[in-house]
Amino acid sequence: METSKDSTIMDVRSVVEAVSTDDDDAPVYQVESLCMRCGENGTTRFLLTLIPHFRKILLSAFECPHCDERNNEVQFAGEIQPRGSCYRLEFSSGDQKMLNRQVVKSETATIKIPQLDFEIPPESQRGSLSTVEGILVRGVDELQALQEERKKVDPQTAEAIDEFIHKLRACATGNSSFTFILDDPAGNSFIENPYAPSPDPSLTIDFYERTPEQQALLGYLVDQSQTTEHGNDASSNNQTSQPHGSVGAVAGRRAIAQGNNAEFAEALFRYTAPEEVMTFPSTCGACAVRCETRMFVTKIPYFQEVIVMASTCDACGYRNSELKAGGAIPAKGKRVTLLVKHVEDLSRDVIKSDTASVKIPEIDLELAGGTLGGLVTTVEGLITKISESLERVHGFTFGDSLDEDRRSRWLDFRARLVKLLSIEEPWTLVLDDAMANSFIAPVTDDIKDDHQLTCLRVRPKGLIAPSILN
Repeated sequence: METSKDSTIMDVRSVVEAVSTDDDDAPVYQVESLCMRCGENGTTRFLLTLIPHFRKILLSAFECPHCDERNNEVQFAGEIQPRGSCYRLEFSSGDQKMLNRQVVKSETATIKIPQLDFEIPPESQRGSLSTVEGILVRGVDELQALQEERKKVDPQTAEAIDEFIHKLRACATGNSSFTFILDDPAGNSFIENPYAPSPDPSLTIDFYERTPEQQALLGYLVDQSQTTEHGNDASSNNQTSQPHGSVGAVAGRRAIAQGNNAEFAEALFRYTAPEEVMTFPSTCGACAVRCETRMFVTKIPYFQEVIVMASTCDACGYRNSELKAGGAIPAKGKRVTLLVKHVEDLSRDVIKSDTASVKIPEIDLELAGGTLGGLVTTVEGLITKISESLERVHGFTFGDSLDEDRRSRWLDFRARLVKLLSIEEPWTLVLDDAMANSFIAPVTDDIKDDHQLTCLRVRPKGLIAPSILN
């Protein structure tokens, strides 16, 4: 049994060693578990490890000494992401290399192949760290497992399944074109981009707000009737406002800072203090207990009116802040270009909306609209956020199996990105926003006197789905 134990531990550690080199001494826990194949007792071993710049994961490996059943599984030990994610990968017939892309599938993710009307719901295949080919082959094996019994009971259905297995196997071997969709409301799934940090022409990502049903499936408390009731109350008699004289800029600053962090409030109050802070009752999105939301409207010079909302829950400690654009949707979009030449330029305030793309031509960096979400930060903070996000998404591929060319290409790009903050050479930051809701602060009293900053009104070509950091 000692040899069997060592081999199972190696099954777990083989995955860990591919993603981390610091967990060699991490403890492996084992429990006795029921084998679902033969009904006898087997052993499950657990190992908690950290995928660098990605997530904490719990790896488990089961082995039954009676029937030799073995399986591995990955579960996420970190937090659920703010938004869901949907990866869409287009495969061409005969391109075998694309099937080797690594796939992190969480236990809440759904896999679809529209051309075959094929879907793997979350409950069918649990969390796994695999490849596209591995997931498809596993699907073929699971469909094939009970075919002999089906042929005895329902030959017609078994024949139809045989035809379907043939089509699915053609996809798994690269002999058929198909679309691989990975949809995860928790936002914890991922498909590798072998061209990173450059965009992948075959892979697109959409980030989306979860529906109440998806929130409930993830374990959040959702009470629709209570939310509706509170919404009606807020819109009728319970909405209260306090004048600027009684609330004051200090109290307003503190109210918004409680909703997220001091940087959020500091960036906004550099321009103007709110004339009116309104408070109204709402419902906590985490525990469904009554809480309070504060809201005010403020005008940012050379930009527009913005609405700031902050909610806090005394029951569970949940806090949330939002920045929304005020006024009508503009007829034209906005392209803001900043030539960064001095260290002082790194301290310029930046408002990046959800719909804004970010470009830095000097290092061939382009982030499509929706990437990183909406941000209130500085130029330095934006570059730091981009670097952290790219490392979180791509860093876990730095295993021993990564070829030297891709490793050096990624490390070179990361070095060039960080080098921007040293201002050794001038570089250009471009925010292109079809909704005109983004902004870079000038350093002069009159924006016309800031010769490093240009703002152009452009007709949008249409909102682009977020597709970078893939």
